[in-house]
Amino acid sequence: MKKFLSLLMAVCMLMSISAFAMADENSEPDWTGYDALIADIKTSTDFAERATKLHEAEDMLMETGAILPIYYYTDLYMAKPDFQGFYANLYGFKFFQYATNGDATTARLNLASEPDKLDPALNSSVDGACLAIASFGGLYTYDAEGNLVPDFATGYEVSEDGLTYTFTMREGLKWSDGSDLTAKDFEYSWKRAAADETAADYSYMFNGIEGYPAINVAASEDGKTFTVKMSAPCAYMLDLTAFPAFYAVQQACVEAAPDVATNPGAWALEPGFVVCGPYMLESWEHNQSMVYVKNPNYWNAENVKLERLEFMLSDDDTAIFSAYQNGDLDFIDTVPTDQIASLKGNPEYYVVPQLGTYYASFNVKSHLFDGKTAEQANAMRKAFALLVDRDYIIETVGQADQKPANAFVPAGMADGNGGVFKDAANHAYPNGADGYFDLDVNVEGAVELLKTAGFEFDDNNMLSANTPISFEYLTNNTSGHVAIAECLQQDFAVIGINMTIKSIDWAVFLNERKAGNYDIARNGWIADFNDPINFLEMWTTESGNNDCQFGR
Repeated sequence: MKKFLSLLMAVCMLMSISAFAMADENSEPDWTGYDALIADIKTSTDFAERATKLHEAEDMLMETGAILPIYYYTDLYMAKPDFQGFYANLYGFKFFQYATNGDATTARLNLASEPDKLDPALNSSVDGACLAIASFGGLYTYDAEGNLVPDFATGYEVSEDGLTYTFTMREGLKWSDGSDLTAKDFEYSWKRAAADETAADYSYMFNGIEGYPAINVAASEDGKTFTVKMSAPCAYMLDLTAFPAFYAVQQACVEAAPDVATNPGAWALEPGFVVCGPYMLESWEHNQSMVYVKNPNYWNAENVKLERLEFMLSDDDTAIFSAYQNGDLDFIDTVPTDQIASLKGNPEYYVVPQLGTYYASFNVKSHLFDGKTAEQANAMRKAFALLVDRDYIIETVGQADQKPANAFVPAGMADGNGGVFKDAANHAYPNGADGYFDLDVNVEGAVELLKTAGFEFDDNNMLSANTPISFEYLTNNTSGHVAIAECLQQDFAVIGINMTIKSIDWAVFLNERKAGNYDIARNGWIADFNDPINFLEMWTTESGNNDCQFGR
């Protein structure tokens, strides 16, 4: 019966492929319909209809097979008993500004290796967001309970039609150089982040504002209020104001960089740049360490207890864990895979909820799909998803209470209309439950899909030498990611697929993946706020986070 159901599922998947818009004799999906649907969702004023369209968008995304979900994230970290008062939220952000460390005035931390960007408008990594939170700020922020609370604003008013927000600025705000910070700085910063010439990966998050990319935001003449005019009511507007891309940066500092015209982030490449948050970057030994010191001009400096945050820059989780064990680090954001089982029950070991999905992304422009139609390329990618043993990956590598994933939008995500997005009652998923395929390994179904894509197999379901499949899997160096790559390598080898693994440094990896210089890459996305749109609008043609290269 199980084999029959597996084969039936494969047939259903094949039938569904034909419903997707295809470019004739082209292996890439036609993405114009997806772009139009996301634009429609962004202007929708009927939140029930919007939720339905969000499901439609995820259906279109998953139909391509270019997203191979593996598990839904949890957040794992370790902290010494004296290190108190820091907090994390569902989006992976770490807040260290109100932490204490016993009698010490310094905390020693590891988040990741060399950060890719420190400019909050240009950053697109979680570790970079944590560093932005430590040194910049927005109109709103999150408290320890995950609630939105005023930061550089004291409050806001919204018009009756939900289209105009007016924020009142906090009195006496200063930049770290002592100059005044006003609503005019937010006007500059938001317009800069949204502008085409800045080329921010997250510029699309501003497209709900009227006039995008020349967004309709304005500071009052006295700089005490900041007005934002939206194209349509936005249920997550305040969440946007707390996101790092919406933080304030100082115009004079940004534009003083000699090559700012060709490198918009040039102003934040070395210590000494002007900030507005609780800490300032004092020193930076590239690929080794960073030291942040307390900013006396931060509006809430009296509640910032630690004078220094010292960051170890490394993605060698064995070295990181050793430093923590030796007392050289107070907080670490990664643990070697082979240590996790023994740490469970340790009061210094934390696993907290997180809204996110760990997945592999296919480059739809990869030579792996040369000579295939879009239908055949879809079938290839979907076949790969059926070969993955997610339970084994979680049990042997993840080990932190993750749940296997068969959809991109994570479990627990709200639907923007008062419900839970993945509630099966809200949507008829192809798997009949809460996802797009059965979570059991389905070798027979994978083989049937690959046969439709022109691949030949012997009687043992092994690929024929006449039609081999060979590709490179790109990942960063952290042992857990490499271990997952090795699991996938074994899963694909069951039917004779040849996968080689290329592991590279974190910052290089981010840019190679973004540029589409890969076949298949390890990937992960953690919610920017609790609404499915931030898992779906990232795949529009013009999005800087469109690693699959849809529509490019």
